[in-house]
Amino acid sequence: MKQIQGGVCAAKGFKAAGVHAGIRKNKTKKDFALIISEKRAAAASTYTQNLVKGAPIYVTKENIKDGYASAIICNSGNANTCNANGIEIAEGMCSLVEKHTDISKNDVIVASTGVIGQPLDLTPMENAMEALVDSLSQNGSEDAANAIMTTDLRKKEIAFEFELGGKVCHIGGIAKGSGMIHPNMATMLVFVTTDVNITPQMLQKALSADILDSFNMISVDGDTSTNDMVSVLANGMAENPVIDSENADYAVFCEALSNVTTCLCRSIAKDGEGASKLLESRVSGAKDIKNAKLVAKSVVCSSLFKAAMFGSDANWGRILCAIGYSGADCDVSKVAVSLQSSAGDILVCKNGSGVDFDEEIAKKVLLEDEIIINISLGDGEGCAVAWGCDLTYDYVKINGDYRT
Repeated sequence: MKQIQGGVCAAKGFKAAGVHAGIRKNKTKKDFALIISEKRAAAASTYTQNLVKGAPIYVTKENIKDGYASAIICNSGNANTCNANGIEIAEGMCSLVEKHTDISKNDVIVASTGVIGQPLDLTPMENAMEALVDSLSQNGSEDAANAIMTTDLRKKEIAFEFELGGKVCHIGGIAKGSGMIHPNMATMLVFVTTDVNITPQMLQKALSADILDSFNMISVDGDTSTNDMVSVLANGMAENPVIDSENADYAVFCEALSNVTTCLCRSIAKDGEGASKLLESRVSGAKDIKNAKLVAKSVVCSSLFKAAMFGSDANWGRILCAIGYSGADCDVSKVAVSLQSSAGDILVCKNGSGVDFDEEIAKKVLLEDEIIINISLGDGEGCAVAWGCDLTYDYVKINGDYRT
């Protein structure tokens, strides 16, 4: 498994583009993205479980119910959520793809991200569609990644190369997400492309299993978005033997998919709104995986702990507190906690109680921009990892006037 360049264009047969259509007020930012496959691809998606859903989710579900798609179109700056004509606009975006390419409007995954409850006009996208299609390129992943961003400060893009059945295969992805991050069955907007030959059923199975250990294990602020969606297109152009069962090739594909999603998860958490640090909660010794996940995510969701990390304060009691209310079945008298970064590793709690440690060394460890919280529960063999970020003054500043 080798990391490569190319993002969603790393796989054979995919092109992408991103342009400024005028949806966003900032004219220097791209806000309209398109990804296409030259061959109709197997498609799989997962979606937010928020009862309030963006209109594009309903349209995408309908379009890929047969398990196939050939394009992904997305705008930023407006979520197209809670709009009376939202479905009409989302379907209109799909029709624009059909009008300007040879792809059926029913083979389009559509997504929107941005402010909720604001009217969305199709006109800017109609005016920009020709330029968007003309910009499609095998080097267009970066433009597409930039075009789907909202409050993100960094583009999120990754790709890998691997082999299946003697054939060289590729998988890559882009993502957006910085705030309103607390997923359930999906997260933010994530688009993954691959040239692997796999049936729609097995692709959906792989994605649904993957997100339980990836996107469902990140949190920035505890808010689940209305527009969360993870979509994968697999066009089969690597010409590997078709994956139609849980065989050895399926396991390799799942590993490749996990590599992409894990990298994107870390990027999203590190780029949390106002964040200055990535927090990685590693839990071991749980009674089972379920309990490990409860603890890992509870810690990265704790506002008090997140604030302590912003201040580089080794306030380990907040970790124990989060473990205590996580709902996990564990014996707190067995808990051990250490804090780790590139500056070192320091034990702060053993057998559920504090241990003497050097505050100056702890401060040095926590001043780094990536912090690992190692938690041993001493109850079994269950392990889990969750990702989050610190809570800073800037988070409130960003969200205090997000709409205006």
